[in-house]
Amino acid sequence: MKNSRNVLGEDLQVCSLDPITGFQRQGKCETDEDDLGTHVVCAEVTDAFLSFTRSRGNDLTTPAPNLGFPGLKPGDRWCLCVSRWKEAYEAGVAPPVVLAATHQKALDHVALEDLRQHALDD
Repeated sequence: MKNSRNVLGEDLQVCSLDPITGFQRQGKCETDEDDLGTHVVCAEVTDAFLSFTRSRGNDLTTPAPNLGFPGLKPGDRWCLCVSRWKEAYEAGVAPPVVLAATHQKALDHVALEDLRQHALDD
């Protein structure tokens, strides 16, 4: 996973170390063949997004210590599954994203322009 690139074609930046995020909990939205959810979108979660994803059966607010998951609150940055971000985008509740920390693999599923519309750093 060395030299992972972001959606801007640059070196992938850290998404969050507090809470520690990433499929392998290393702080970056890196991915590999074991990451079936493709957790590559670095997002700053919002109340609206957390409610939306809970309504879809994925409660991101409740801690799951056995999975190394602290539970999220609005303002936390987290590596989201690209399919859930896209679903939230289509529903009008996509959380803002950090382009520098969003893995280029996201572009296999969503357009850069859609991500830019929600960018915190663009």
